[in-house]
Amino acid sequence: MAPPEPDRSTGQHIAKGERAPAICFGAAIIAALALAVGYWRGGQPQAEGILLAVILGGIGAGLALWAQRFMPHGPFEEDRGQIASDQEDIDAFLNDLEQGDQGIARRGFLAKMAAGALGALGLAALFPIRSLGPEPGSGLKETAYAGGGKRLVNDQGQLVKADDLAVDGFVTCYPEGAVGVADSPTLLIHLRPGENRPRPGRETWAPNDLVAYSKLCSHMGCPVGLFQAQSGLLLCPCHQSTFDVPDGCRPVFGPATRSLPQLPIVIDAQGYVVATGDFSSPVGPGFWDRDR
Repeated sequence: MAPPEPDRSTGQHIAKGERAPAICFGAAIIAALALAVGYWRGGQPQAEGILLAVILGGIGAGLALWAQRFMPHGPFEEDRGQIASDQEDIDAFLNDLEQGDQGIARRGFLAKMAAGALGALGLAALFPIRSLGPEPGSGLKETAYAGGGKRLVNDQGQLVKADDLAVDGFVTCYPEGAVGVADSPTLLIHLRPGENRPRPGRETWAPNDLVAYSKLCSHMGCPVGLFQAQSGLLLCPCHQSTFDVPDGCRPVFGPATRSLPQLPIVIDAQGYVVATGDFSSPVGPGFWDRDR
């Protein structure tokens, strides 16, 4: 007796059932590719958020529909019967096998679609990961003063002479040829005679009672520009961090916990102020590998 023909309507039902999860996975793939292209071309946060929601929603909905429509649902029970199978049982088994083969093939297609959606999401994730770039290295520890021998100029690019500053006077300076460079603004201050209390090893850094410190606050990098000559204090207007200038610009009030970096200077034969090296420590707020 020939086995009965498999029910082709079952295969059609499986194909119809897979349509919704396949659409979900396909939408996730398209959205992931669009996210990669959008990020590569500059990106737009709102659009990227929408695309990411479509990707994750598509993958999640596809997996849920797949499980609902094609995964077995329990509980399962089987009555114990006779060990030997009659012809009717054999025919039924062959029929079930034919139908199950179609289901397995179709679910293989869905597996490929799901893998494609996850792969596309991984591809899109490579772009923001790549944009993190290399580690900062020593670049954040050097300024335009690196190497020394840089004469100081004001914000108009004019060379600064030691005689330009009266006692209690101060001026914002930059290294010659680097006016406006973000990491190099410097406060040159003329302290009162004998007021400076240099740190060990910095005894020669204050010629004629001139001291130079980074203008970038060691808390959040705001410009520190309010000097109170009577008390020798330097104030950051952003968060009120206060530094004792004669005592190595040590923080005495506010959230800053690190002294302002000092610039070693000399006065050349023409009377110009010259930096002999870079700042004593990295300028601005703390970053990833700074020693506290």
